[in-house]
Amino acid sequence: MVKKHSKHTNLERRNNDNFAPNEIAILGTNCNNISDLVTKVSQKLSDYNLAYFDASHAKNVEENKLSEYVFHHQGNLQITTSGNINKFQQRLDFAQFDYVFINGNHYQGAKQILILDEAKEASVLKRLEQLDRIQFVVKLKSETKYFDFLVEKYPQIKNITCYTIDEVDEIANHINNLIQEKIAPVKGLILVGGKSTRMGTDKAELNYFGKPQKETAKELLENNNLETFYSVQEGSNENEISDKFLNLGPFGGICSAFQKDPNSAWFVLATDVPFVNEEIIQLVLKHRNPSKTATAIKGKGKQFVEPLITIYEPKAYPILLQYLAQGYSCPRKMLINSDVKIVEIDDDFIRNINTPEEFEAAKSEIQKK
Repeated sequence: MVKKHSKHTNLERRNNDNFAPNEIAILGTNCNNISDLVTKVSQKLSDYNLAYFDASHAKNVEENKLSEYVFHHQGNLQITTSGNINKFQQRLDFAQFDYVFINGNHYQGAKQILILDEAKEASVLKRLEQLDRIQFVVKLKSETKYFDFLVEKYPQIKNITCYTIDEVDEIANHINNLIQEKIAPVKGLILVGGKSTRMGTDKAELNYFGKPQKETAKELLENNNLETFYSVQEGSNENEISDKFLNLGPFGGICSAFQKDPNSAWFVLATDVPFVNEEIIQLVLKHRNPSKTATAIKGKGKQFVEPLITIYEPKAYPILLQYLAQGYSCPRKMLINSDVKIVEIDDDFIRNINTPEEFEAAKSEIQKK
């Protein structure tokens, strides 16, 4: 048997649809009806990050010679630019969105909503092959019949859930369920590859609770049903993730975890915060917001979030890489400048233990409890 030659490393990829991690094309009626439905549904789903992918309907527009980025004083950004549709670029552009609606009259989506409009029967026939993953049907009028060619091509189509165009709440609820279905599972990552310079010994091996702290931290996450790995500089065990981004500290460990599994969120936990307990872990999981880049702890008396007691969502990975491309390897910097869910707790719980003196004091306090 001849082994097939592979030129490139076979990396794990994020589960993308055609243009986005989670998309749906709406087709079968005119563009005004489609954009109107998207607007109404989006208002009902305002807790999510949503986008609408459409073609320009302006006529006689000369190709832009200058890309314009116009910022409103409230922070809104309007972009006018030119260029070809490129699925790789679009996947980067849409990586931060929970759901992308596509005008199916212009672009093909991996999943579809079919609107039955008698005036657009010919248009549906033209795109018949694109209707391979219809999620539900919407009738423009309740009396609209299924087209004969639809029933012939997809005999089960009448069994698919059907709404009328004015049932916005029901349609929004259905889409909400589609978004929820693709929320990433959470895995655990214990950071044990640090140099521990100030401590003079490996902080992950310090004994606060009768065992190495790395084991205590791992159990904290595993007790909450998270498959958990150690982030190490170099490892060979199944429960270890070796650094693929060398000499970048925790930043490299987090990126290495995402390289292993870009379709999971990662609950990152350091080993130098021994006062983090089961209650804190459950608090972060309870307040997790998958629509944000991350869910992070912040001490009430602290200015910034704690990057090493944080759930990083899959959408954090491309952002981390963008920071790396600019020459930054600080996860806190990324979190400060991103859309993050913040969970505030008392500062005492997140004290970093970095020196032998701090270790002895912390161990004595823990034993008294």
